[in-house]
Amino acid sequence: MLKIRRLGLRDAAGAARWDAFVQACPQATFFHRSGWQRLLHEVFRHQTFFLWAEDEHGIRGVLPLAHVHSVMFGQSLVSLPFAVYGGVAALDEAAAEALEQEAQQIARRLGVEHLEMRNVQRRHDDWPLQDLYVTFRKEILPDEEANMLAIPRKQRAMVRKGIKNGLQASIDPGIDRFFALYASNVHRHGTPAMPRRYFQALLETFGADAEVLTVTTAEGQPISSVLSFYFRDEVLPYYAGDDEAARDLAGNDFKYWALMQRACARGLKVFDYGRSKQGTGSYAFKKNWGFEPAPLHYEHRLYKRDAVPQNNPSNAKYQLLIKTWRRMPIGLANRLGPLIVRNLG
Repeated sequence: MLKIRRLGLRDAAGAARWDAFVQACPQATFFHRSGWQRLLHEVFRHQTFFLWAEDEHGIRGVLPLAHVHSVMFGQSLVSLPFAVYGGVAALDEAAAEALEQEAQQIARRLGVEHLEMRNVQRRHDDWPLQDLYVTFRKEILPDEEANMLAIPRKQRAMVRKGIKNGLQASIDPGIDRFFALYASNVHRHGTPAMPRRYFQALLETFGADAEVLTVTTAEGQPISSVLSFYFRDEVLPYYAGDDEAARDLAGNDFKYWALMQRACARGLKVFDYGRSKQGTGSYAFKKNWGFEPAPLHYEHRLYKRDAVPQNNPSNAKYQLLIKTWRRMPIGLANRLGPLIVRNLG
């Protein structure tokens, strides 16, 4: 008989069981790992509900959830804030349905406006869908030169330009260089920065499975950096930042090529470029690298609203925030950003 349990914040033994299941479950992703629970609670103060379904044979499915309060967009229960992928990861439909039923009961009890499942595959045809996002994934070939030749010609020329410019890539032990580039980058785009301690917590929580790669000029000046996640045989470059000089030096293309080289040398099989909004520069950049988009099925169970919330930059509320943020001094923006971004997950 299936039972639904909730993982405690201090339950080390339960977390170990949870992570062993996630590592083996085909539907699970990096964002199903138990470490997200404490991170979301301690950094963003979100109430979390990490649910698992089990029977006499062990864990059959998991569902990580967090309760998000937003002044702009109301309350929601999300699997999972700040994640590309989420929703249920289960071995069978019975476990998946039991977890979703429990999630809906929690959502009603909390009085949220909606429940959001960031699924890769569609599960409920009758749940409203946020179809704005796509993901980009591609096989990493075992031979480095084959990976280079798999990049379309124009983008490959940019990688070679970075090499010709003498750019160098190295792994950073901390987040200092990454955060400086990231914070400057998002400020130029009018977006609040995630708090510095969030990135530090990522490295501390996930250890070798969270890694910073930074690109420098031949003179040693940092111009581009990326924080990537590793899960099974995949690498997922997730947060990135660039100096304005990176454009002319091809630092961005060189950065992702250096990461692909590193992944190839480690024997990884999949390069996951993560999600992008359709019609954006990020979308076009990934397409130009030869990656094909695949839709993400972000399903919503609506309770106190009539339509899927548009908490993304296409929303007019976001546009006003973007214009204001670009004019704000970066020091002030970095102090205020964490207060805002925690509600935008």
